Amino acid sequence: MVDILLYILAGAGVGFAIGLTGVGGGSLMTPLLLFFGFPPPVAIGTDLLYAALTKAGGAYSHHRRGNIDWRIVALLAIGSLPVSVLLHLVLANSGFQDSDGFAELLTSSLGIMLIITAIILILRDKMRLRATRAENSPVMKLVHEHAAASTVVMGILLGVCVTLSSVGAGAFGAAVLLVIYSSTPAIRIIGTDVAHAVPLTLVAGLGYLVSGYVDGWLLLSLLAGSLPAIHLGTHVSSNVPERLLQRVLMVLLLLLGLNYAFL
Repeated sequence: MVDILLYILAGAGVGFAIGLTGVGGGSLMTPLLLFFGFPPPVAIGTDLLYAALTKAGGAYSHHRRGNIDWRIVALLAIGSLPVSVLLHLVLANSGFQDSDGFAELLTSSLGIMLIITAIILILRDKMRLRATRAENSPVMKLVHEHAAASTVVMGILLGVCVTLSSVGAGAFGAAVLLVIYSSTPAIRIIGTDVAHAVPLTLVAGLGYLVSGYVDGWLLLSLLAGSLPAIHLGTHVSSNVPERLLQRVLMVLLLLLGLNYAFL
């Protein structure tokens, strides 16, 4: 019972941070579960299903406001979902999941993605501005001319990253989409990214569930704490120094990423 209360509080803390800063739960929840002593596959698998359920509400809200480009969602899913399923099949049938190397792979992947997420959070405004200014450059013209193919390739990359680390469906995916679709309003890109994250994290999480790497009681406890806390954080976000919180979060993610990737 004490452990369950601790996990509910942990879910509330992460949910409140998500509501305040908008940073995806995968960047915060998986490191926290590793800190609690859960094996990397259990931490990542449980967090993926947690992300799918918590992001579903956000996707629905964006849909009601017309902030989702479902064509882009479909293109991303064409790349990400089959790759996630294929990756799970390869890992399960090769016997690699039963080796120490599996945990090391997941931990290293998590570290790398946390570092990338921190860098993107630091540079995302500049990335968006440069992509807009460079719309007529040869590189950007090539990207825009082949936007559909670029999006599918991006989906493949997200499928690998999210399945192996639980991180990438938020800040990383949105940042790349903002470059590919630089003329599209940012809020529509964010809504599209959230909508794609739901099926991707669900499929990736179900793969871990089938392999026995999801803790059901942990998942329920995290949801019980986080769902009301997300709404609370959203309501009070306008009254707190958002930029300061985001900078603190960037530094934390960078330090965690360096720890998991290289230590």
